[in-house]
Amino acid sequence: AMAQISSGTDPAENLELVAAATERAAAGGAELVVFPEATMCRFGVSLGPIAQPLDGPWADGVAEIAARNGVGVVAGMFTPDGDRVKNTLLAVTPDGERAGYDKIHLYDAFGFAESRTVAPGAEPVIITVAGCRVGLATCYDIRFPRLFTTLARAGADLIVVPASWGAGPGKVHQWQTMATARALDSTAFVAAVGQAEPADPQVAASGAPTGIGHSRITDPFGSVVAEYGSAPEVGVHDIDLAAVGKARTALAVLDNEQHITEPRLAF
Repeated sequence: AMAQISSGTDPAENLELVAAATERAAAGGAELVVFPEATMCRFGVSLGPIAQPLDGPWADGVAEIAARNGVGVVAGMFTPDGDRVKNTLLAVTPDGERAGYDKIHLYDAFGFAESRTVAPGAEPVIITVAGCRVGLATCYDIRFPRLFTTLARAGADLIVVPASWGAGPGKVHQWQTMATARALDSTAFVAAVGQAEPADPQVAASGAPTGIGHSRITDPFGSVVAEYGSAPEVGVHDIDLAAVGKARTALAVLDNEQHITEPRLAF
């Protein structure tokens, strides 16, 4: 399930959004529910006082929701890291397993400096949900193909990309294009799940990346399985993992990739 929500600044209220969306998705037969980046608290406010560890009360709340509904959940939160925080994806299973992925590529672009308050991660992460190996990536990571091919080479059949995409001219097109491109690069399913566009125009105009919606699932051949608009939406979608093997046989980009040396300056 893709849970395209619009989170606010109160982690407790956002946890209620997680509970409601997870219950709805589980009732529809979902085995994994993917929430956006910054589900715990939207961007545009001080994140230090918000951050909690992976075994803190907010993560405990998500784990309890996952256990109660019998599904896996991936949701964006912030964890402490000295003077800064980590932009962390919390992944939990119904039986209590818990893992975190710290965003590697920070959004220092389009006039926003995420690295001012957020420390980068360094380690790619794969989890297993309902027998499916799921790679984790976050928002700006989607601009970097090597992370996706690294996850695919390590066995990921599905790569989830929770995001809180910044608004602006051409940004929806870039988001959609890169979600498809990364699926083709990795010959994996890519579920790119964004924050919905905020209902408050002042939040949307704040300059912080607060979401544009347009979540989508793309299959390993680049076809769109499901796509949302800009408003909040929760949907359950079946994916056929056999398509991954078919794509990796037919396209074979992971096998065919060659090491490329530095260019020779011919003139």
